[in-house]
Amino acid sequence: MQNVKEFNLKNKHILVVEDEAITRAKLVGYFQHEGYQVSEAASKAEMNVVLANHHIDLVMLDINLPDEDGLMITRTLRGQSNIGIILVTGRIDAIDKIIGLEMGADDYVTKPFELRELLVRVKNLLWRISLTTQANNALEDVSKVERDDDLFYFGPYSFDISKRKLCLNGEQIKLTKAEYDMLVAFSAHPEQVLSREKLLTLIDHRVEAPNDRTIDVLVRRLRNKIESDPKNPAYLITVHGEGYLFAC
Repeated sequence: MQNVKEFNLKNKHILVVEDEAITRAKLVGYFQHEGYQVSEAASKAEMNVVLANHHIDLVMLDINLPDEDGLMITRTLRGQSNIGIILVTGRIDAIDKIIGLEMGADDYVTKPFELRELLVRVKNLLWRISLTTQANNALEDVSKVERDDDLFYFGPYSFDISKRKLCLNGEQIKLTKAEYDMLVAFSAHPEQVLSREKLLTLIDHRVEAPNDRTIDVLVRRLRNKIESDPKNPAYLITVHGEGYLFAC
């Protein structure tokens, strides 16, 4: 996995949306000094102008804006794109943080904040977004799997990616979203050993507190659904010390 410290930030564009001029100037100056391209806005209206004219990778968004509440803006942004969103606010009520995250924010920072801590949060979020983009690109590379458009075959199973349907002899096997994402990841990398770390980058990064255990649990659940003998799997093979291999 690419190290955060090695991650190239020079081409990343941040939008600071903050109506308080001193705080906005402080954030803009600091992140420009750190090598980011930075735009600024004092309201939702100004934010929309910037978003319409630039590719923005991450928005630092104040909740208290003059023309619309930042929580509502967050919901709108998340409904339109996967842009990174960090809420920066003076509100300290825990319910605001919970609502902000539920609306789709990726992180939440309260004022007064330490600029270096905010920098780390920005780096980590941009890094995760980059990994997710790479994973999505990897999922498109399915040339090594026998296919008919989005239909994949392994053993007696057919897996329709676009319709999210796994079937055995015409009978559909129900998959959770996480199980579906995991099977897509394996299908895009047949006959390859995938480490747990690699698999974590290939599944939805919004899984709550993902870790190695997450991968093991999902593999076990998939085995219970597709293996005739889950204890002696024919498709999802454990490669001790390395990870898992999808034999198809």
